[in-house]
Amino acid sequence: MFGYEEGSFTGAKKGGKMGYFELAHRGTIFLDEIGEMPLHLQSKLLRVLEEKKVMRIGAQKPIDIDVRIISATNKNLFEMVES
Repeated sequence: MFGYEEGSFTGAKKGGKMGYFELAHRGTIFLDEIGEMPLHLQSKLLRVLEEKKVMRIGAQKPIDIDVRIISATNKNLFEMVES
């Protein structure tokens, strides 16, 4: 989702890899079943929404992005937040 830098882990591609947010720069990204997203990813997504920046795994500095996000879920998010 966020990409990675070269050498950030065993098996990382030479040159690294762009994440979905970088690939969607100046466009739209669709996140399906947002209600199933684990809490640790929710906090990273919130940071993307607030700061408009992403940090690749192993990176030293964030990357500016301009992305619209559309999301969908079959769950009642209001009930999930209240519980």
